[in-house]
Amino acid sequence: MSDLDRAPRVVVLGSINVDVVARVDRLPRPGETVTAGEVQRRAGGKGANQAVAAAEGGAEVVFVGCVGDDASGRASLAHLAARGVDVTHVRVIEGVPTGQALVTVAADGENQVVVVPGANAEVGGAEVATALSFLGPGDVLLLQLEVPIDAVTVSADRAATAGARVVLNAAPFRDLPGGLVAVADPVIVNEHEALALADSALVPGSLLVTFGANGAAWDGVHHPAVAAEEVVDTTGAGDAFCGALAAALAAGGDREAAVSAALAAGAAAVAHDGAQRDALLSG
Repeated sequence: MSDLDRAPRVVVLGSINVDVVARVDRLPRPGETVTAGEVQRRAGGKGANQAVAAAEGGAEVVFVGCVGDDASGRASLAHLAARGVDVTHVRVIEGVPTGQALVTVAADGENQVVVVPGANAEVGGAEVATALSFLGPGDVLLLQLEVPIDAVTVSADRAATAGARVVLNAAPFRDLPGGLVAVADPVIVNEHEALALADSALVPGSLLVTFGANGAAWDGVHHPAVAAEEVVDTTGAGDAFCGALAAALAAGGDREAAVSAALAAGAAAVAHDGAQRDALLSG
């Protein structure tokens, strides 16, 4: 199949982490120590989570990023490949550990997360060039902010010039260049990130705000939530939303169809442990 005949794809430029997850009865208050019932190692990273969700949404997904030359990196890549994500273009870096996230999950599903970037901080020009080599009209470049902002900004600008659609999940929130916000369609934020974006005085051309159990709004048009069967763990629900949205957009879906798919994916994500379903890693 030639590039002209192939289906549009989702290219994810982003982070790969190993989530070290501790389950507790309730989240600790500042300065407080609580006891965890168990600790698990799970596949994670906002980029990886979104790539898996896009693949589950039926998209052809290419992942571009960095891992360390360690057991965590190898396990992460094997897991992503098993979930249908093309990881052949992930750069393996010697002497740098794979990224980690320290996650505490309470009995009601709420969580606290601390990210240690590791190899994700090495994402740069090589990854931008690789991502752009796959992108053309109809494709979607899906971005988050757990990798260096320069790589995100340059890839977004060049992808938009090439005719690809840029979807930016502005999380975890940081100061954003105006040009990055301008080319994204849409910028995706939760309600807390939306307030930070408003304080920055940047006005996206297209803004999609998620409200958890209260649904989402795209440029002011509200879309009601899909009810979750149960809430086990909210970690990664936003990533599931973003990945499913990108997959639906790449498939040619309109806003209504794309948000519906995204809300359904987010609701399904809170019903299982961890950011990705069945994502336990050995070690």
